[in-house]
Amino acid sequence: MTCLILAAGYATRLYPLTENFPKPLLKVGDKTILDWLVDDIATAGLVDTYVVISNHRFAHHFEDWAATKKQNIRVVDDGTISNETRLGAVCDVQFAIDQLGLDDDLLVIAGDNVLDFSLSRFVAYADEKKTSCIMRYYEPSKKKLTKCGVVELDDQDRILSMEEKPAQPKSHWCCPPFYVYTREDAQKVKDAIAQRKCGTDAPGSFIAWLCTVTDVHAMEMPGKRYDIGNLESYQQVQQEYQGIKA
Repeated sequence: MTCLILAAGYATRLYPLTENFPKPLLKVGDKTILDWLVDDIATAGLVDTYVVISNHRFAHHFEDWAATKKQNIRVVDDGTISNETRLGAVCDVQFAIDQLGLDDDLLVIAGDNVLDFSLSRFVAYADEKKTSCIMRYYEPSKKKLTKCGVVELDDQDRILSMEEKPAQPKSHWCCPPFYVYTREDAQKVKDAIAQRKCGTDAPGSFIAWLCTVTDVHAMEMPGKRYDIGNLESYQQVQQEYQGIKA
């Protein structure tokens, strides 16, 4: 399995902290956000290669970080230099697939979240289901639901529908940006983009289309996710985060 880490954003809501520095390399406790993610995933021994998808402005920061790690980490520069010219998450996934010739199951994760549970549980869930998979959590706030990917499920945890930032959410199940694409489904990203079958900006857009043509399962998150979106949320996670519990 290859892990693709989405890290090509510009984090404008965290300026001035991230004006000249990538959000995924900000410290939370004694580690960077990426350290928390990669070190945890590595414990399962299921990922051979980690690919950090960066923009051109920050690629050198990720390369310096990767040089300090024992894992096999490759940095892909998508060539963009501003928030206005960014490719979008789904196009970044395909860019990495094309650049590295990837032909593998993919664990696709956002590089700006920290979790208090091990992602190895999610990888094991996907291995059991033998399908592409997402995680889900219950969100009681309708206001927050309108800013997320929202899924409808059947009683077997299969996704019936998924919609990014819906005006009228169809459920209270939110999908954080952590996905497993089977090798076969990863090969469908290119066509989905070319045929305009899915959006390309929000990372869940590909799954929103994929679940209409094949089975995709959703595992309930077994813990808490900290989404670092602005200065206030970064300060909050600094105060609250206590590492991975299980």
